[in-house]
Amino acid sequence: MREKMLVLLNKIINRMFIIFIISIIPCTVFSEEKSVDFIETNWSFKGLFGTFDRASLQRGYQVYTEVCAGCHSVQHLSYRNLSEKGGPEFSIEEAKAIAAQFDVEDGPNSDGEMFMRPGRLSDKFVSPYPNVEASTAANGGAYPPDMSVLAKARKGGADYLYSLLLGYDEAPEGFELDDGVYYNKYMPGNKIKMSEPIIEGIVEYSDGTNPTKEQVAKDITTFLVWASEPHLESQHRMGFKTIIYLIILITLVYMSKQRVWSRFGSNAKEEKEEETFDKIERAVTEYEGENPKTFK
Repeated sequence: MREKMLVLLNKIINRMFIIFIISIIPCTVFSEEKSVDFIETNWSFKGLFGTFDRASLQRGYQVYTEVCAGCHSVQHLSYRNLSEKGGPEFSIEEAKAIAAQFDVEDGPNSDGEMFMRPGRLSDKFVSPYPNVEASTAANGGAYPPDMSVLAKARKGGADYLYSLLLGYDEAPEGFELDDGVYYNKYMPGNKIKMSEPIIEGIVEYSDGTNPTKEQVAKDITTFLVWASEPHLESQHRMGFKTIIYLIILITLVYMSKQRVWSRFGSNAKEEKEEETFDKIERAVTEYEGENPKTFK
């Protein structure tokens, strides 16, 4: 019984230790196809205590609206997300004004007909095309992917997107490109149908930030990472609390184990002392001529 309890305690502590280690070691996915190192950037949202840069998120939304929204959708985001904690954190009035800029199909009305109305906070981001076939036809047979989870769907995440936006270059000698196809050193196969979306001064930031190519690429990448994980900051806070809880729990379990072990050790010591005393007592009785079997 004693050995079973000790084995059970060891299993519990070992499992808790494994969970603790897994929780503090970030999972990194390495691509076997990756032949070129991505451009690494100091992202504010990386790490256990990472948070989004609010100004960068707001600029990123501006870049998406003025540069990307003509082809790419963000179908999993609602306009209310723009005012929620952990995101761009526009004010409620600003988010309502943004939503009202778009026409949303609604209905049917009392006559059984669909109608258009200004967008509301509860509406999803309006897609530039009514369906996949229309978007594919409008882009020369290439479907512009939805950007809702693009940062999570691509190996390399933020570094990949940032590198891709800055990776357009002249094709090396002997590298053949079809019409409407461009060379990008970070794209698998180095061929991409999307023309270079970012040029110097493509947007005029409302906060006065200099819109260099690197700055614009960083802002839209930050926005896309948030779009794929709008609750990232709350997840980081929860992860930190979980680690603290595990540390406290492991400490308590370890102290309990030590206490249980100490009891077993004292019991064994008492049994050994009693056994030694019995041997001495029997030796004395034998020396005095008494039968130790009948001695009580």
